[in-house]
Amino acid sequence: MTKQDHATNSEGNALDQLQKLIDDARSATYPPVENWSPPHERDIGLRIDAAGRWYYQNSPIERAPLVKLFASVLRREDDGRYALVTPVEKIWLDVEDAPLLAVEMAVQGEGREQIIIMRTNVNDQVIIDDAHPLWVEAEDETSPRPYICVRGKIDALVTRALYYELVDRAVAGDDPNVVGVWSSGQFFELGRIS
Repeated sequence: MTKQDHATNSEGNALDQLQKLIDDARSATYPPVENWSPPHERDIGLRIDAAGRWYYQNSPIERAPLVKLFASVLRREDDGRYALVTPVEKIWLDVEDAPLLAVEMAVQGEGREQIIIMRTNVNDQVIIDDAHPLWVEAEDETSPRPYICVRGKIDALVTRALYYELVDRAVAGDDPNVVGVWSSGQFFELGRIS
C-alpha cells in the first residue's frame, strides 16, 4: 500500500466513523420517561456534582454501565428538579449544575454546512441543531458556561477543553460583533466581541 493509498484509506475510515456517529445520534432511542406517572416516589441520596460525577449517599458511583442506565431514565420535572423515572417509581436526585457533560466533539463539513456532533460522558451522541441547541451562560466575560440540550429537558455542560475547541472553530455571525459556530445550518452564538 502506498502512502497515498494509506492516506486515502485513513480519510475514508474517518469519514465512515463520522457518518456512524451521525447515524447513531439520529437513531438514538430512550425509554419514554416523559409519559410515565409512577405512583411511588422517594429520595435515596442520589446526587450529581458540578463535574458530572454521580454519588449514592456521598459515595461515588464508579460503575459506568450503572451511571449510563440511570442517565437513560433521567427526567427533569417542570419545577426544575431531577428524578430517575420508571413506570412504578420516581427517585429524586440533586444535581449541582447539568446532569451530563459533553466530553468529545466531531465535525463534518465546513462553514454553514458544518455538522457538530458531541458525545456525553454517558455516551449520548448529539448533533447540534434546532432540537439540540448549544448556548453559553456567563456571569461575566471570564466564566462562560456552555451547554447543549441532549434530550427533553436534559442538558450537558460542555467541558472547558471542548469549549476551547469550539472557540477555535468560531466565526463571525451576521453581526460582526458576535462569534459562534455553525451546525446543521444554524448559527450558535459563543460570545460577543467588545
